[in-house]
Order: sequence, then structure tokens, then C-alpha cells
Amino acid sequence: MAVKRRIVVVGVGSIGRRHARLLCERGDVAVEVCEPSVEALEQAGLADLPRHHSLEQALETHPYAVVIATPVELHADQTVAALAAGAHVLCEKPMSVDRAGAERMRAAARSATGVLSIGFNLHFHPGLRRIRALIADGSLGQALQVQYRTGSYITLVNSRSRYQATLKGALLMDYAHQPDAVHWLLGERPAGVYMVGRQAGALDFSSDPNYLTMVCDYHSPLLSTIELNYVQMPQRHEIEAIGDRGWAIFDFETGVLRLASREEQSLVQETIPVVRDDLYREEHAVFLAACEGRGEPSSPADEAIVSMEVIEAALASWRSGARVALDAV
Repeated sequence: MAVKRRIVVVGVGSIGRRHARLLCERGDVAVEVCEPSVEALEQAGLADLPRHHSLEQALETHPYAVVIATPVELHADQTVAALAAGAHVLCEKPMSVDRAGAERMRAAARSATGVLSIGFNLHFHPGLRRIRALIADGSLGQALQVQYRTGSYITLVNSRSRYQATLKGALLMDYAHQPDAVHWLLGERPAGVYMVGRQAGALDFSSDPNYLTMVCDYHSPLLSTIELNYVQMPQRHEIEAIGDRGWAIFDFETGVLRLASREEQSLVQETIPVVRDDLYREEHAVFLAACEGRGEPSSPADEAIVSMEVIEAALASWRSGARVALDAV
């Protein structure tokens, strides 16, 4: 009987709990947790799993892989340490609080024997995959513009640490998925970013900024716009791709895709069902296959770092009020 591969989940917040729960479904891995608080483990329903008090202690046992689901300011140091110890690493997004931390992670991955993948699991979302396929196969014609809109006050309501109140630009950190998804859809790194953001509203919870718009331009005739806010409730989450032959809008909340053809003057609608847990299940499957040398990680550092580059440029633009070239950050 094959020995199960040991995976340590570091951090048992909401995402860590989900990773641990879904990995426990698999029959080929043995799940352990790294969490200093017994109370937190009990609240998460994970008290029966083998427990490590610290990442250092966990790495001394030479686990096969580590899932890092800790606060973002810990991601870079913990990823570098786990890779140095010979473990494969799946690190939740964003990579780090800044590009320098992300660069350290990328450098560590390039010299490590283990695999590093970043948790941009929207790559497995069937709605986003449908939009990507429509762009890739030319159904929309020449891609001209992508617009991504997310508004979620509930993120602040559900936040346990309330770090968004003190970390400037936390809105971009919480929604690093969006610049990554745009890059994944278009396959092109932005040339420059302009962002404007404000903080306002009679709300119990807030952040600086708590609503923003960023525009990315490219060396090709592309534009992308990302609008984020900590204001809307119920939350809103949708993406639109516009080409010279048609356009498509996908609503993540309803699962409805609207697809228009300019030539046929038609507008059709379809529903794309999704189970959120399935995104993580597929992410785990692809990650473990990459660890075994069967394929590549879904979000390697060289690709995932683009989101961090866009975020850093956007914050620089917000402070200066001017467009920032990505090569300048």
C-alpha cells in the first residue's frame, strides 16, 4: 500500500480551513495543520489532524508539500523557507505585500527542487474559462477591451483581522485575482497603469481607498479596466470582454453568460453552473500533478508575479496621480 504524501496547511482561517477540508477528501495525501492556537483549530473543526506549532517545526519533519494560507505579510518569508526545506508550495494569493517580496519568492522557486504555485484558482472557474476560450478562438474577433468589476462590502464585514482598516491599498491585495485574471485572459503584460481611488461613504467598515478604478494599456491596441470597491452589498462580480465582432459578459454571482454577435445582431444567454469547492479540488489536482512532474503548475511565479507588478504600479499611480509604466516599478 502506497505511503500517503504529507501536506501541511499553514493557517486555518477561512481559506486554510477550505484547503484542509478538501485535501482530506483525497485518498492519496495525509493532511496536517500548522496553527499555534488550539482554540482556532477547534473552531475550524480540524483539532483531530496532526498539528505543528510553527512552520519551522513543521519543516523539520520534511513534509512533501505546504499550503500557505496565512496573512499576506507572511507569504514571502514562509514560501522561501518551505522551498529551501525541499517542500512543494501552494501559496494563497497575493504573492506578497509588495513586488520585492514576490521577486524573492520567484528567485527561490527558480533555484528550488520543489514546485511553487500561487492560488489564483479562478483559472479553474468555468465561466472565466469560457470567456478565455471565446477570446482565444476568435469568436469575439480582435480583442479590444476587458472590463472587470467587483464590489464586496461583505469582505470587510467577514474580515477577522480587520487589517484592511490599516493597510493602504488592501482592496487591491484582497482582489489580486482581478489583475491576474485579466492577464490570464489576454496573455499580455500591461505596459502601463493609471489608477484613481477614494475613501468615502457612511459605512461601519472601510479602507483607504474603498473604491477605485484602474486602467491598463498595452503595447498592442488593448485596454483593460478594473473597478473594485468595498461598498456594494449584496456583492457584485462580473467580467466583460469586447471584440470587434462581438462581446461577452459573465456574472459570477448568477452564473449567467451573455454573448453578443455584431454580424448576426444576436444576443444569447447561457447559464454556467459552478461549485466553489470544485475550483479548489481542481487546483489541488493540478498542483499535485505538477509536484510529480506531470504538467506545470497553474499559476507559476513567473506568471503570477504580473498581478503583483500591476498592483504596485497601480498604487504608485494612485499616490502620484500619473500613469506608471510597469517597467518603472
